[in-house]
Amino acid sequence: MRTLYIDCFSGISGDMTIASLLDLGLDFDYLKEQLQKLRLEQEYELTLSNVVKNGISSLKFDVQFEEHHHHRTYKDIVKMIDDSTLNDQIKKLSKEMFRVIGEAEGKIHGVELDRVHFHEVGAIDSIIDIVGTAILIDQLQLDQIISSAVPVGSGNIHIDHGIYPVPAPATLEVLKDVPLKNSDVQGELTTPTGAAIIKVLAQEISNIPNMTVQEVGYGAGTKTFDDHPNVLRTMIGTI
Repeated sequence: MRTLYIDCFSGISGDMTIASLLDLGLDFDYLKEQLQKLRLEQEYELTLSNVVKNGISSLKFDVQFEEHHHHRTYKDIVKMIDDSTLNDQIKKLSKEMFRVIGEAEGKIHGVELDRVHFHEVGAIDSIIDIVGTAILIDQLQLDQIISSAVPVGSGNIHIDHGIYPVPAPATLEVLKDVPLKNSDVQGELTTPTGAAIIKVLAQEISNIPNMTVQEVGYGAGTKTFDDHPNVLRTMIGTI
């Protein structure tokens, strides 16, 4: 079975996921071409660079954009995806990841799903991260996806509504029924987008299975730690 293993020992975010999948050997130009089907290319610019995180050579994926004062709603984003010419599998995966974040935010704030509007879903970088992940997963043609347990970090973070404990409320809500891993790292290791990627894509949470590994990818995060690299490691292999 062709298997993707997501080793999120330092957490997971959308940009780390895309960078790690591209580092497996997938085509950045193909990703950009597919994302143009959302008809948002005037709002952002994508960059891919090589960085070294604590001795590990990794890819760094960034979405550069101008911050807008308005936020798209969940309903707006679903319509955007449905109206695009992306294939049905990419549309399905994208909408499912947005749905789990939207339901989490809706429950926390007491808002119906279609009316949810917030940074995690509305910002252009989150749209690119989620749809981009779906595009690359579809390209890999996998039989199964397995993930490690998810470390969320510790301490507090500043979000739109004030200072909250880690994990952020939306992240924790999304990760219900997903095994978490204890971490003493101060700060947010797993974002709501990263949590949704694991929740929707991973059919199993376990240690690295018995598999023959063909490719390994490293996607860099934005943080730097003294004792370990802030990267997401992915592996393609057969079981």
